[in-house]
Amino acid sequence: EHFRAVYEHAYPADELMPLTCRGRVRGQEPSRALTQWVVLNKTKEFEDAVRKVLRDVNLDNDVVVSVFETNIRVLGGLLGGHSLAIMLKEKGEYMQWYNDELLQMAKQLGYKLLPAFNTTSGLPYPRINLKFGIRKPEARTGTETDTCTACAGTLILEFAALSRFTGATIFEEYARKALDFLWEKRQRSSNLVGVTINIHTGDWVRKDSGVGAGIDSYYEYLLKAYVLLGDDSFLERFNTHYDAIMRYISQPPLLLDVHIHKPMLNARTWMDALLAFFPGLQVLKGDIRPAIETHEMLYQVIKKHNFLPEAFTTDFRVHWAQHPLRPEFAESTYFLYKATGDPYYLEVGKTLIENLNKYARVPCGFAAMKDVRTGSHEDRMDSFFLAEMFKYLYLLFADKEDIIFDIEDYIFTTEAHLLPLWLSTTNQSISKKNTTSEYTELDDSNFDWTCPNTQILFPNDPLYAQSIREPLKNVVDKSCPRGIIRVEESFRSGAKPPLRARDFMATNPEHLEILKKMGVSLIHLKDGRVQLVQHAIQAASSIDAEDGLRFMQEMIELSSQQQKEQQLPPRAVQIVSHPFFGRVVLTAGPAQFGLDLSKHKETRGFVASSKPYNGCSELTNPEAVMGKIALIQRGQCMFAEKARNIQNAGAIGGIVIDDNEGSSSDTAPLFQMAGDGKDTDDIKIPMLFLFSKEGSIILDAIREYEEVEVLLSDKAKDRGLTGILLYFTSWDSGEMRESEPSDIDYYYHPAYGRPHLLIYWRSLEGELSFSHYL
Repeated sequence: EHFRAVYEHAYPADELMPLTCRGRVRGQEPSRALTQWVVLNKTKEFEDAVRKVLRDVNLDNDVVVSVFETNIRVLGGLLGGHSLAIMLKEKGEYMQWYNDELLQMAKQLGYKLLPAFNTTSGLPYPRINLKFGIRKPEARTGTETDTCTACAGTLILEFAALSRFTGATIFEEYARKALDFLWEKRQRSSNLVGVTINIHTGDWVRKDSGVGAGIDSYYEYLLKAYVLLGDDSFLERFNTHYDAIMRYISQPPLLLDVHIHKPMLNARTWMDALLAFFPGLQVLKGDIRPAIETHEMLYQVIKKHNFLPEAFTTDFRVHWAQHPLRPEFAESTYFLYKATGDPYYLEVGKTLIENLNKYARVPCGFAAMKDVRTGSHEDRMDSFFLAEMFKYLYLLFADKEDIIFDIEDYIFTTEAHLLPLWLSTTNQSISKKNTTSEYTELDDSNFDWTCPNTQILFPNDPLYAQSIREPLKNVVDKSCPRGIIRVEESFRSGAKPPLRARDFMATNPEHLEILKKMGVSLIHLKDGRVQLVQHAIQAASSIDAEDGLRFMQEMIELSSQQQKEQQLPPRAVQIVSHPFFGRVVLTAGPAQFGLDLSKHKETRGFVASSKPYNGCSELTNPEAVMGKIALIQRGQCMFAEKARNIQNAGAIGGIVIDDNEGSSSDTAPLFQMAGDGKDTDDIKIPMLFLFSKEGSIILDAIREYEEVEVLLSDKAKDRGLTGILLYFTSWDSGEMRESEPSDIDYYYHPAYGRPHLLIYWRSLEGELSFSHYL
């Protein structure tokens, strides 16, 4: 259904905008979800999609693209489509006309990406112009100096597959060279890599390390390159990195970024959503216990927030509230179910589907969440949602006979495109140089598993996975306990760990002595506050100076976190009437006065503009706002004054719309309306603030439909039924009877010859349905 919606509303654009039912053009590129049709056993649709790509796609466009994204989405999509096209052709029913056309397009695209590798390091430039390449005036790119580790290290599967399919070895050679360079530049004492690297010098620009954004698929492709290509050096590198990850980054069930040079120090106190792929990768390695633990922690976060926030803190609060419908958690769920056979993971998948349908489904597809706390949407449905999310959820529930080919004969790329494992024995003309063992003494235990085997992992113990999950069931609600303080590597046995900011007490003489040793001075200000200043030159040693710097960074983050905690969370304005019927939820700023929507029932009502529009004097149209939610423009007086004026006119709530044209919650931080310095207990109605872009959505709806009803709440409400009309038929009566509850009307209807009960209801989509009972 949703693939057809993409073709109906967006084709030939690259992506569907699900709220406005239009296409978003990022550059004329091929369909990025070709393989999905075959996985769903829709071979006719797959064949039609391939014909459309061959007919309509032009790769020679003047557009600057990400080398990384174009590789995993476009090149991977073409190669995955080719893999399944030749499989279907071999079966003899479909694609009999196919003559490697997708592969030729992939080869054309591969050559267009190759100029990006024109660096001394072999690391590619992050962006390239498909028509003009790099470092030309018309190319508008090629001046960059940095790229992310994942951007340079997530090429080998697609580039090697392109070489193996075509016999043109240059692609695999370039991808291998980039991987070799990253391996050479790893931090030798920790065996970790940073997030960002200079493509010319190889210096680490960002020296924090984790398994999430910026690094994630580098690790994934090392292991999968071993599986696809059969080259032991890739497995040796992966296992070396994996040992470091489990030693430093894994703090079960958490995965926390660390500094590559001081890996016992956490680099941040929050996690990003992209690390949700890691349990699936651990399954592929065969390390099941930590996979179950981290997956369960992530699932509890999802149950708390409905979706995995783009970033969340170690005590599971929202750090970044967006959720662009990322599929990584569904991916890990699928692989854990494949490894364990535990039906628990089917329940997890069911929850994911229910949340998608309940909170993200909109007229033309599924919309990304702008804020998981309020349920507000973005007009965005990334291609990875179709390419990955649907595929993994379908495969999670599919029986073997539902899939027309053996999925075990293929490996998933990071974008869930399928490449055949027989490529490992095809066109092996690449010279392999093992650059691993000469640097690292490897622990043999790292090689225990390559692929999971349920007979070995769960011998006669079906409750194994449950026993690991159970202690984590309440970890989110109870908030993760403080982790064990990690001891600095350089401390000798018996030495105390460094002072952490969260433990510091200004009245503790021992703490003050530690500060002095770290070169940190404590200054008492006249207003009673305490100020900390560090002078590294005054520290007792270079190690103490580094500890002092870390302590100051922790203090700054702790202070920032405490300030955020004092702020009110965002609120929601949900348009429940025409034209959106609850599908559109706008992120609104709260007020420090008036009715607190988090403690009281939501306010629902029709909207009306106040006169004067700024609400700074007694309203001249009280009859228009009586019993309604008043719209007011920001400016010219205090927010509390506006609230009093509309309350006196009989309004049941107020929405202040920003007077700064073009402002949007997409780009501006959450705005919180303050009082006027006086007692505001007299203000009893709820007040919310909308930026200009969100406010114009309501104003436009009023201009078109006049009567617009909204819901003011702390969070978007379920989009259930708007109302139910019950029609009773009888022999002798045509009167209408009052109803309970008030939104259900009971009617007697004399049109039928004997008693009937007709139940009519109108859905939020505006569709009228009925059921007929005798």
